[in-house]
Amino acid sequence: QVQLVESGGDSVQSGGSLTLSCVASGDLGSHYTMAFFRQAPGGGREAVAAIDDYTLTEYANAVKGRFTISLDAPKKMSLRMRGLKPEDTAMYTCAAVRTALWNAEMKDSNYYTYWGQGTQVIVSS
Repeated sequence: QVQLVESGGDSVQSGGSLTLSCVASGDLGSHYTMAFFRQAPGGGREAVAAIDDYTLTEYANAVKGRFTISLDAPKKMSLRMRGLKPEDTAMYTCAAVRTALWNAEMKDSNYYTYWGQGTQVIVSS
């Protein structure tokens, strides 16, 4: 069984920075994809960024140029967020799947098998 644990959520002012982390325990296999999704109050779940073990990445248009996703170690993902805006306020949840997804699949939540509990990010203006 794979478990995902996120950390790093906090309250910051507009323009500030945060780094979220997600650590996976258990067997993700030899190839895998990890991602952060977010859900704002009253909104739907949306992909933020994803990365596979080949370090192929995908970003939502809303965060390109401001957020950077990386694998700091096998099964340890970080999301560095700069230039935060109030519209980035959301619950950020880590997801993973035991395969390297195609680019077109990486931002689709239906392809992910494992989910964390989430970490809250609040950006005030």
